[in-house]
Amino acid sequence: MLPNRSDLADFAYFLAIARHRNFRRAGLEIGVSASALSHSLKGLEDRLGVRLVNRTNRSVTLTAAGEELQAAIAGPFDEIGEAAERLNRFRDAPMGRVRLNVPSDAASLLLGPVLPSFVDRYPDVEIDIAVTNQMIDVIDSGFDAGIRFGGTVPEDMITQRLSADIRWIVAGSPDYLDRFGTPSHPEDLLEHRCLRFRIGDDSVYRWEFEREGETLEITPTGSLLLDDSRIIVSLLLGGAGLMYGPEPLLAPLVEEGKARFVLEDWASPGTGFYMYYSSRRQLPTGLRLLIDHIREMKPLGL
Repeated sequence: MLPNRSDLADFAYFLAIARHRNFRRAGLEIGVSASALSHSLKGLEDRLGVRLVNRTNRSVTLTAAGEELQAAIAGPFDEIGEAAERLNRFRDAPMGRVRLNVPSDAASLLLGPVLPSFVDRYPDVEIDIAVTNQMIDVIDSGFDAGIRFGGTVPEDMITQRLSADIRWIVAGSPDYLDRFGTPSHPEDLLEHRCLRFRIGDDSVYRWEFEREGETLEITPTGSLLLDDSRIIVSLLLGGAGLMYGPEPLLAPLVEEGKARFVLEDWASPGTGFYMYYSSRRQLPTGLRLLIDHIREMKPLGL
């Protein structure tokens, strides 16, 4: 017996639930509410006469029947999605939806400068961006791709470089430096108020320095620990301490006289931004176009 139209829609919703084991994240992937997913699943289970998912306040797991259904229909649904995506090459204007997971620095430095012209060129491509510095499994969380500094990209992903390498440097506000003095060596930072940064794996980032072949790592001191560079910049401007960050983020503040670089001869080179995505899925047309557009505009060099 062929499935009816309701079954096909509910099968697609069930697969999203099965991938994420979480109704909220599944809903974000496909653009519906968690309650709509729950209603869809109940209708599918009633029509099939079997329970597919076990739900508690803390977990979502598949029953044996749910695991069998997922194994049976996941492949065909992937093939349908890929076939629909391939139709983009026959359209005058590409369309579709792309979900990206990006850190705050990539959002402001890389995507901010290119998206206005991208939406002018491809108005029917929807770009859905989640900005977070937490390291997550982008595919398991329903994203088509992520952007990260090269050294933090998972090894099993396909990567495409989006920027040139980026220098990391220390900066402070004029008020702070006038009050506490300017460090002349990285070890002097141990006597300063540093704005510490918690990276995506919840560890505190060690400040790296390099000069004429000599390298140093400093564990910064300070009472403020944050996980978003936008907040750290505001504290830098307020004179709360010294910031260590990517030069393109800090350079405009220095040019405006709101901050000063320190220890410039110790600035450390770092890898640039990369787009990464799974090798197990066909690259969505919208994502390919966005990568090409970033590489064409080169907001951070390439």
